Amino acid sequence: MQRVGLSDVEPTEAVDGTHLAALASAEEMSVQHFEIEPGATVAEHDHPHEQTGFVYEGELTFLVGGEEVLVGPGDAYAIPGGQPHGVENRGEGVVRGVDVFSPPREAPDWATDG
Repeated sequence: MQRVGLSDVEPTEAVDGTHLAALASAEEMSVQHFEIEPGATVAEHDHPHEQTGFVYEGELTFLVGGEEVLVGPGDAYAIPGGQPHGVENRGEGVVRGVDVFSPPREAPDWATDG
């Protein structure tokens, strides 16, 4: 069994105001924690991984397929692999949550370029 605590890893500022921390990873999925500061935007992007997530603090606006989807505390979401998507924190507080990727996202660009 693998155990990785949030305090065990140093977050990386993947883009301005967006801090990501790679947590546990297994053969078929990986987990990352995110913190997105007020006003921060993650530009539209895509990846082959299915992405599910859960927001436990704050509100995010996802931009998917030309539509805006508001995700707030207690909400979960799922984005199919290959689906272009972006996200914005339009609120006044930090947004915190967890993403799960399948297959594992073991070497994302932000981890090496960050």
